[in-house]
Amino acid sequence: MTSTESAALAEPAGPHAKYLRRRSLEPGAPPALVPARMLNEVTYCERLMYLEWVQSEFEDNEFTVEGRAVHRRADQPRPLKKADPKRPPGPPDRAAADQGEEDEGEDEAPPPSTPPPYTARAVWLSSERLGITAKIDVVDVEGGTVVPVEYKRGKRPSVPEGAYLPERVQLCAQVLVLRDHGFRCEEGHLYFAADRQRVPIAIDEPLVEATLAAVVRARALVELGAIPPPLADSPKCNGCSLVAICLPDEVNLLRDGAREEPPAPPTFMEQLEHHDVEELGDDPWGLGPLQPAPEPREDGDRELRRLHPARDDRVPLYVKEQGAYVGLKGERLEVRRKDQRVVEARLSNTSQVCLFGNVQLTTQALRALLERGIPVSFFSLGGWFIGRAVAHDSRNVELRVAQHAAASDPALCLRLARGFVQSKILNSRTLLRRNSREPNAVALGELNQLARKALEAEELASLLGIEGTAARTYFGQFNSMLTERARVDEQLLLAGRNRRPPRDPLNAMLSYTYSLLSKDLTLAVVTAGLDPLLGFYHQPRFGRPALALDLMEEFRPLIADSVVLGAVNNEIVGRRDFVETAAGVNMSATARRDLALAYERRMDQLVTHPIFGYRISYRRVLEVQARLLGRVLTGEITEYPPFRTR
Repeated sequence: MTSTESAALAEPAGPHAKYLRRRSLEPGAPPALVPARMLNEVTYCERLMYLEWVQSEFEDNEFTVEGRAVHRRADQPRPLKKADPKRPPGPPDRAAADQGEEDEGEDEAPPPSTPPPYTARAVWLSSERLGITAKIDVVDVEGGTVVPVEYKRGKRPSVPEGAYLPERVQLCAQVLVLRDHGFRCEEGHLYFAADRQRVPIAIDEPLVEATLAAVVRARALVELGAIPPPLADSPKCNGCSLVAICLPDEVNLLRDGAREEPPAPPTFMEQLEHHDVEELGDDPWGLGPLQPAPEPREDGDRELRRLHPARDDRVPLYVKEQGAYVGLKGERLEVRRKDQRVVEARLSNTSQVCLFGNVQLTTQALRALLERGIPVSFFSLGGWFIGRAVAHDSRNVELRVAQHAAASDPALCLRLARGFVQSKILNSRTLLRRNSREPNAVALGELNQLARKALEAEELASLLGIEGTAARTYFGQFNSMLTERARVDEQLLLAGRNRRPPRDPLNAMLSYTYSLLSKDLTLAVVTAGLDPLLGFYHQPRFGRPALALDLMEEFRPLIADSVVLGAVNNEIVGRRDFVETAAGVNMSATARRDLALAYERRMDQLVTHPIFGYRISYRRVLEVQARLLGRVLTGEITEYPPFRTR
């Protein structure tokens, strides 16, 4: 038994329990063949290659969509005829034919006929000897010589070599694979779609060395099993479609703030500088306007670039009309009831679909939604979040394994839980301090003390007690945040937190907004590649999104409670919108609609991130926090950055 296996051997729960042998995660052997596109990526950014190839992360942006449009015709397969192994390398057949004409009249065999030129498309070849596999867009064949053509969006860069190194490495890999299959190939071409220009690329010895070195480097990174560090303030990140997943500036800031890092090893590009290979320019592929270089703030802190969109321009579709059904008509979702069209929504403008109660969804519509990565959430009539339908789960198995390993580490679970609970208490205190007409100094001081105790809790059970005490203090002061007009109606006041079923209107609204928030956190966690059912503070229970509830703690007062206060104080929802029964208090359909609208407005509201300093919507904040938690689990950063307002 190795030491690793010994460390992974779990202790039995009792005298009759059996040992559960569990192997720790170890880096696997790299694939035998490296795709030529990954050689492009590893030369451009090692972290980008690791995210795409090892963790199978991908996300579209305008440039990748444009790139697919450029490749539309090149991706239509047309086979490449096999090379003739008997044909000796040398001058092309046309020269041989000319020679034959000069020797006409002699008693020799006629020269071999020259096959007509043709073009093959979407040719996929591999070379086990080189360890490369390549899908070549176009191969021009004429007179026994082949020329691979790689399509690129954008314009030709103004560099002496005709293109930047990553593109030339990818093309060189295609040339080497063609040569290994017996084809005569002296050069390759890059086709730049923006100016419709073919650029011949010379395959010289330094480029071949750089290509073979890229193969070795890509395999070494996979074998190492650790994601490379992000680039520091690099213009390469502008326009990168994975920048919202990579979070280069955010991760660098959290790494720098956590500890003194040893000097980073030289990147692959830095190593290539010793081989007389040029560095990339400021905008290697014309990806768009550059973000201005970070300027130091007055306090000396570095200002981060916001490289990802501040908000999602798409909007969710809520269907609450009982008996309605959602169908598909072309590229639109059509909501109908009793054969009457109620509303339409374009698929391209829809971020998610939420169905409440007895609402039907056709198979065609569900398939169209899943094909476009639009999640569907199902709620009960009263607003209880039941579940979701999403397309394929994230293929980032490495992150899932890291999450499961972290969940079995009690110390890490406690450390994360302390942060979640402390942030929730402090954000609740901030909401009270901001909105109470006469803030209760005793309650604020008590919340401050409980937040400090949460950070010192030695086990999850005591943390639960601290959170419960803080909740009683906070909800005991909740009515002080209501306006005088709202407090006139005593039946509208909060009588402590209660649920299942709620016994007063405010508790009904709080439960409803918490359900919507848990839905959005669940979707954010799934988008980040994490398992929503495996939490660190909330223990796993059948069907409960424990991890989403963990991350939800610090956002309860900032989003859900704030929405309820705004709806009541602005008289969007009043006492008239509730029905009291023996079982509890229910919201009317109008109240649920109005509260959902208020919730969505809050989610779309821009807020300044307390650590990174840029402004993004609350919905984007949820995804950023979920991805940063993933970086903690994989060990890239040491502490989860809390989201706390002042």
